Amino acid sequence: MTVADLSILVGAGFLAGLVGYVTGLASIISYPALLFVGLGPLAANVTNTVALVAVGIGSFAKSGRDLVDHLGGRALARSGGAALAGGAVGALLLLVAPDGVFAVVVPYLVAFASIALLIQPRLRTWISGGVDRPVLWLICVFAVSVYGGYFGAGAGVAFVALALLVTSLPLPRAMILKSTLLGIANGVAAVGFMIFGPVEWAAVAAMGLGCLVGGWAGPPVVARLPVTALRIAIGVAGLGLAVWLAVS
Repeated sequence: MTVADLSILVGAGFLAGLVGYVTGLASIISYPALLFVGLGPLAANVTNTVALVAVGIGSFAKSGRDLVDHLGGRALARSGGAALAGGAVGALLLLVAPDGVFAVVVPYLVAFASIALLIQPRLRTWISGGVDRPVLWLICVFAVSVYGGYFGAGAGVAFVALALLVTSLPLPRAMILKSTLLGIANGVAAVGFMIFGPVEWAAVAAMGLGCLVGGWAGPPVVARLPVTALRIAIGVAGLGLAVWLAVS
């Protein structure tokens, strides 16, 4: 891998970290960048998962204290445990299941999460009656983390939609929680990929550096954006990703 390739990955990592934190769509930047510098689809997928762990580390280092103070350590630990278990299952599926297992359903899952974001105020009242649903939250965190550990494009959108539908978290804190849980799911998957998967370590180092800085820069950016406009923008971008996944 050349110096030019590594430079491209650092830049792509920063954009993926920032855009991924703000919109939940990091992989739409990072995964094509890895393919562009010559990695095959499987190597790009596992390398992408390992590198994106840095987004969660960066964003939690910047704003994690606020999340812990708001949720409490036990609630955050339960959510993290569900993400950990789901990420492990997703990583196992990627390593042992035939290629394309999720190819048919993934665009529909991402589209559903995106539409849920767009109509979130009404949908939250219909689903949860305006109150928190902790058991439903943990079940869904596990399910989304399975997908996050398997491939992950659009998993951030699903986490944000889930947080806004079944918890009372405001959008800025939902974004921090999304980044944290996705980082955990990616992290446990990354451990499996480090042992059994074709990880390209030079690419991980370059892209991970960019992702770390991008994730750290994400919370201040979100704090300055209008909440409703941001929610709609994430939903629209998610629909675009669903279309891209369906036709690619």
